[in-house]
Amino acid sequence: MNSLAATSRKVKEGFVGQKMIVLPPNIKKLVIKNELIKRFYLTAIGYYPHAIFHDRERKFGCTQYILLYCIEGKGTISINNNIIALHPNTFFIIPKNVPHHYKSSTDEPWSIYWVHFMGEYADLLYKRYREQQSDLFSIPYDERRINEFNEIFAILENSFDSRDLEVVNIKLQNHLSSFVYYKEIDPAYHDDDIVSNSIAYMKKHINSIFAVHDLAKQQNLSTSHYSRLFRAKTGNSPAQYFNQLKIQKSCQYLYFSDRNIKEICAELGFDDQYYFSRLFKKLMGTSPANYKNHHKK
Repeated sequence: MNSLAATSRKVKEGFVGQKMIVLPPNIKKLVIKNELIKRFYLTAIGYYPHAIFHDRERKFGCTQYILLYCIEGKGTISINNNIIALHPNTFFIIPKNVPHHYKSSTDEPWSIYWVHFMGEYADLLYKRYREQQSDLFSIPYDERRINEFNEIFAILENSFDSRDLEVVNIKLQNHLSSFVYYKEIDPAYHDDDIVSNSIAYMKKHINSIFAVHDLAKQQNLSTSHYSRLFRAKTGNSPAQYFNQLKIQKSCQYLYFSDRNIKEICAELGFDDQYYFSRLFKKLMGTSPANYKNHHKK
């Protein structure tokens, strides 16, 4: 085959090692009648490894949403007069009823996982996805995400029983949420802003005592600018937030250790035991002693 013929070849599906399941119409009707899953369900799911010449165009769009998740190689998605370049560890959700065209690179063909899904909750999940105002999202490779896909696929391979379909679609909603809410699920990986860095610093030095200007200096900011940024993101002042972290840590000590309140105060940098107790009661609604006695029982 000459190079011209190779580049003009288009393949919708049929790749070595591919996985693909499409719900038959009669099964889809059962899903739509199922009160538990009719608001969010898949219609098709697949994996195309090393999908050379993969090329799919829908001039009138698709009635379902389509998730494309690339783990190897690269390709492009053309939609709304934009061309989005998909590469390893990126994903894109194509909206329903929108014309689009996606294809694999001929030089570095992609390996992609894909899911077609729909329903009332699918509309809401897509809305959350678009609120992030980006054309393409990059996420860290997580083997658990691949395992979840394989679990869903394995169940569908074995059965279209109503209970199995319920398990599949409940799992699917959780699976797709790991894409849409990837920042919230793993904030330490994605958040490299000043406030997140400062919170990480607080947690690392939970037993220290810091004035606000100490924390601001650690981030190379003025006290006023740092305080404004911190309150805008967390709704609390740096001092309030740091105290909350300390109280949360004290709850762990009260529950999992035999340390007394005086020892916990010393561990967390509280010089005044009575101040600690007042702060604990304000935030937790009970005294440290009552909290310890209640949870130990």
